[in-house]
Amino acid sequence: MRRDRLFLATTLTAIFTADLYFILLPKLRSMGRGSRQFCLCGPNNLTLPGQEGLATPPLSNWTSESPLVGAITDPTDGGSKLDRLFSHPLYNIQTPVLGPEERLLQAEQLMEYYRRKVSRWERHMKLYSEAAAISNITVTEHEVTFDPNASWLKFHLGINRYALYSRDDPTIPQLLKDMEIMTVVSADYTQDEKALKGSCDCTQVVKPSGHHLKLALKMRNFAKAMFKPMRQERDDETPEDFFYFIDFQRHNAEIAAFHLDRILDFRRVPPVAGRLVNITREVLLVTHNEDLRSVFFTSPANNTCFFAKCLYVCKTEYAVCGGPDLLEGSLSAYLPGLSIAPRISIPNPWIRSYTFNGREEWEVNPFYCDTIKQMYPYNSGNRLLNIIDMSIFDFLIGNMDRHHYEIFTKFGDEGFLLHLDNARGFGKHSQDELSILAPLSQCCISFVCRSTLLRLQLLAQPGFRLSDVMRESLEGDPLQPILTEPHLLALDRRLQKILKVIQRCVRRLGENEVITKDFVKATARPQTATDRRKSR
Repeated sequence: MRRDRLFLATTLTAIFTADLYFILLPKLRSMGRGSRQFCLCGPNNLTLPGQEGLATPPLSNWTSESPLVGAITDPTDGGSKLDRLFSHPLYNIQTPVLGPEERLLQAEQLMEYYRRKVSRWERHMKLYSEAAAISNITVTEHEVTFDPNASWLKFHLGINRYALYSRDDPTIPQLLKDMEIMTVVSADYTQDEKALKGSCDCTQVVKPSGHHLKLALKMRNFAKAMFKPMRQERDDETPEDFFYFIDFQRHNAEIAAFHLDRILDFRRVPPVAGRLVNITREVLLVTHNEDLRSVFFTSPANNTCFFAKCLYVCKTEYAVCGGPDLLEGSLSAYLPGLSIAPRISIPNPWIRSYTFNGREEWEVNPFYCDTIKQMYPYNSGNRLLNIIDMSIFDFLIGNMDRHHYEIFTKFGDEGFLLHLDNARGFGKHSQDELSILAPLSQCCISFVCRSTLLRLQLLAQPGFRLSDVMRESLEGDPLQPILTEPHLLALDRRLQKILKVIQRCVRRLGENEVITKDFVKATARPQTATDRRKSR
């Protein structure tokens, strides 16, 4: 009898606790928020081009297969789906006029910064040429000219509080073309590669440096891009026994991630273009770094190869090789230097354990998000919403390696998150790693922006299918095909899973508790496909 009473008391306690957590507590939180109507998912006063039904779309009785907004229809007239997507009102949301404080850099400030860099470069080259002549080292010298109207400078000047570039900025297509053809005048290790030198420990570091190889290339007009060489064939999947922290870095993943970020309208990935690089002429013969020159060798197949120089891996089996000199790679446009545009790197609250057996708190505590919501800077503003956007992006590309994120210090806590270093995405098309969506699934209350959700629903429709617009967008890259069909189809499958997670939250807690409003009013006409093509 006592056991029955104890069991009944335990059951009633569990039911009361569940009611308190899932029903009463969300209502109390909602009351505590009072009359809050909008939040800063993006700018403070987002406005949507006039189209009936879009500003306040109904969310009741929606499924992941049906349109979220009645005004959205599937185009059936053929033609470019990508053009129609970017002409849609959801991709023409108006932002406030940008003042000096909303822009990362001012033109005078940036020009003065690069005038000093040009002077330093000229002094450096004069001294290096004299030293090379004495040492009998052959260095290819190129004429270098600074162009204040260069596309990469316009890209830097276009960075603002809300994104790295505007939706219709003609600078971005031009920058992609420039990176494909610009003459390389200098090659070097990146700063983080240099930081590893002398501090590598075979007993502590798991991932081989050869899986992590990247170079900084400087162009004739002082543009700078990060080169990541081809490490894996398009149709190769990451081996099942690989941990995410020893996975290859894939050049095509960097390219595809930029295009996906643009399609999702986040615009937080710097422009990336594919390029076939002659590693003898465009790396070995132009580098001024003796450490980099020393890791080049000729393979038994008579191909030119090189590897990363670090104490724990200086092995030819981790090298990358040309055929015999040409090597595929991705070129990512550098952001403005830290001395002129400081950034800070912040650990991801949903960071993974970088050990073989460890687990983080979020992996074992389903209520972990409640703790995060009480912590600065996630207890107010946009930061947590941006983390969730980032998790959606990472789930779509299959990236488990988001251990940190970066923000520009000028924009403070309300700045957007930079989606950098995406080369460990697109490794497995046959597996969907649902744990990447932990921020989304654990933070159900006020956790997704209406604009983000509407775009996801739009991309789930046949007329704007995500795989189709990605395929079309990637066709413009010189290294196409960038992704194989299984990877493209995996995007559609993962998108449906994201929408189902949101749907479950809406059904459990209600639309008002889950969806954060970020539309204010309709004031402008949508951009047409013709307008879009003119801006390219």
